[in-house]
Amino acid sequence: MLAPTPLTPMILVDADACPVKEEIYPVAERHRAHVRVVSNSPFRVPVSERVKRVVVSDGFDAADDWIAQEAGPRTVVVTADILLAERCLTAGATVLRHDGKPFDAASIGSAIATRAIMEDLRAGMDGPLGAAGGGPPPFGKADRSNFLQALDRVLVKLART
Repeated sequence: MLAPTPLTPMILVDADACPVKEEIYPVAERHRAHVRVVSNSPFRVPVSERVKRVVVSDGFDAADDWIAQEAGPRTVVVTADILLAERCLTAGATVLRHDGKPFDAASIGSAIATRAIMEDLRAGMDGPLGAAGGGPPPFGKADRSNFLQALDRVLVKLART
């Protein structure tokens, strides 16, 4: 079994709502990074010494807790969860959203504030208007391409350090 060393980059995937799981595997293989696909339910992962599925309990934030505990300076976390991103940044990890945009020290504060404002707005909307929240824009080819480029850049940077 090929075990990661302290210098091996690790990609931790918050997998339950991740639209780029399949794209991560070939990039990780090319950079010899290990991948942990973390979720509350099983997902198919490639047969590889570097890719492992981690199924956690269905408890509230169980996947987030596992990822945050494993995050560190040689870790790339793939998530859209702002609060998980903050926890992983605090641990020294690099955090990428599914569209390739990074969460970093400069952006996480405003992302948390925006999240709180949006929660307040949603909570204050009653009746038929409350159901028309909209949500994020559709995930497209450009987002996928941006993610792949960002992941590649991060792994190249980790290899140099």
